[in-house]
Amino acid sequence: MTNSLRLRLTALYLAFFALLFVGFSLFLYSLLARELVSRLDETLSAELNTLMSLFQDEMEEMKGDAPAAAREAVTNMRLRTGLVAIFAADQPLASTTPLAPHEFDAVLSGNSADFLSALTRLGPHGTHAAGHRLEMHGQTFLLLAAHPLDSVAAALAVMREAMWISAPLILALAGFGGYLLASRSLAPLASMAAQAKTITEQNLDTRLDIGRPAAELAVLVDSFNELLSRLDQSFESMRRFVADASHELRTPLSVIRGEADVALSRERSAAEYQQSLATILDESRRLTRLVDDLLNLARADAGHVRLQVHDFYLNELLADCCRSVQPLAAARNLTIECRAAGDLQFRGDEELLRRLILNLLDNAIRYTPPGGRVEADLESEDGQVRMQVADTGIGIPEEAAPHIFERFYRADKARSRQDGGFGLGLAIVKWIAESHHGAVSLSSRAGAGTAFTVTLPK
Repeated sequence: MTNSLRLRLTALYLAFFALLFVGFSLFLYSLLARELVSRLDETLSAELNTLMSLFQDEMEEMKGDAPAAAREAVTNMRLRTGLVAIFAADQPLASTTPLAPHEFDAVLSGNSADFLSALTRLGPHGTHAAGHRLEMHGQTFLLLAAHPLDSVAAALAVMREAMWISAPLILALAGFGGYLLASRSLAPLASMAAQAKTITEQNLDTRLDIGRPAAELAVLVDSFNELLSRLDQSFESMRRFVADASHELRTPLSVIRGEADVALSRERSAAEYQQSLATILDESRRLTRLVDDLLNLARADAGHVRLQVHDFYLNELLADCCRSVQPLAAARNLTIECRAAGDLQFRGDEELLRRLILNLLDNAIRYTPPGGRVEADLESEDGQVRMQVADTGIGIPEEAAPHIFERFYRADKARSRQDGGFGLGLAIVKWIAESHHGAVSLSSRAGAGTAFTVTLPK
């Protein structure tokens, strides 16, 4: 359970919510404390203004008798809590609460801290005071108002108690809500996992469906479905490859076995045995060539083929390949033309590129009717080598063009098998070009010839 993503998300959510709750509570508590003290200041200021007005009025009525005026003004205040006091420059005149001598001394000395500490008897939580100096009849008077902080402390205590009581309940509800939220958010993942468990190699065409997921989950679903599509295509290609390879291997093996059975069925002449052995040898060579091609492609797919790179002249390689296929072209009454724009030095695997050129030339000769022409052109431009093998043959149907580089694919299957092809030549051409960081493209029209263009970085 410690590795449960649901619990981790719940814990993170709860921790973040608790941090926000504590921060908000502290902010609210400090705001309430400031507001209560601010209201107390307003109360003290109002009492001082009232005391000042009463004292001024009494001074006028009593012709400057400061002690009497102070006592009358203080008496009229009628405070329920706190105190007000009036001091002359050198003595206390009146106060609503009797003051001890040392408290008067603190006021006269200007030590407000001592004065406020002396007023703690007004309330156990301390006292808040304010003062005002007044000039009248040539004298300076000090008017003081003080209130205990008991009401402020009581309100803050209620606030603290409410926080302590509500915090566990709020955090419990937040944790429960976070768990539900995490469960609901992860529910599509559980659905995806359940659907993924039902997908095997037998139903790779199945796709995940979780309704209308969130944008993030939609990306995940699309990516997984694309992966399934690629796997489906890979499995389909593998099944087709195995079926085609089995079929191609079965044909020469059947011929070899049939010839051997016929040869051994009864006594035959030496010429008949030689003919049977020649047929078996031809099919064995075809079988060897097919196995070699399959092995090379399998190694290429596994990345186990290392290029034997060195410098050579590509134009000379093209000329050698054209000379090699000249007898085959002559037997079919075809004309071969090879053109190269001067010496062209290239760095790559000469043997693989030789096979690429021979495969393209052999493919062109195979599908060009007698009296036709095969052309091979080589040129260099913009830092690239461009080699094209074109023919005037039967061409490739438009619907077959996208599949022409697939293994064992034949646009004209009957004719290709008759001529000894396996449908692997163009797949090998594509692999060799790509292994040299190049590409091969096709241009063809049915009945109007075909052109294969190989582009390689120089």
